[in-house]
Amino acid sequence: MSINLTLIAQALAFAALIWLIAAFIWPPLLKAIEERQQKIAEGLAAADRSQKDLAQAQDKVNDLLKEARGKANEIIDQAHTRANQIVDAAREEALAEAGRQKTIAQAEIDASANRAREDLRKQVSALAVGGAEKLLHREIDANAHKALLDELAAQL
Repeated sequence: MSINLTLIAQALAFAALIWLIAAFIWPPLLKAIEERQQKIAEGLAAADRSQKDLAQAQDKVNDLLKEARGKANEIIDQAHTRANQIVDAAREEALAEAGRQKTIAQAEIDASANRAREDLRKQVSALAVGGAEKLLHREIDANAHKALLDELAAQL
């Protein structure tokens, strides 16, 4: 065989191989590459969306945390206010109770003073009667002169 014929046969075989590759192998290979590129692009887009969603979720979480902190501070302020009201009410109640106790004690003191005055009047009356008895050297009937003794006690 001659070299020209071999060269032509090799060229025809090469052309047939190129045609087979271009007709049967190249389109599925390009299709697979395009599908892979599309999947990669979708994955990157999904990652971008996920990052945006994550950033939005973070912002929402931060907003919710700020709102929760605000509510917590409001509740704490209300608790402090209520505690102050309770302390003020207890103070007022204690002052009122102290006033009542003072009034009761003053009434008891006044009653004791009145009893002491009455006892003192009776003792002074008895001493006056005893002194008058000694002066007169006679015994005075206390029952007979009770009105006189009561008048004397009232004057004292």
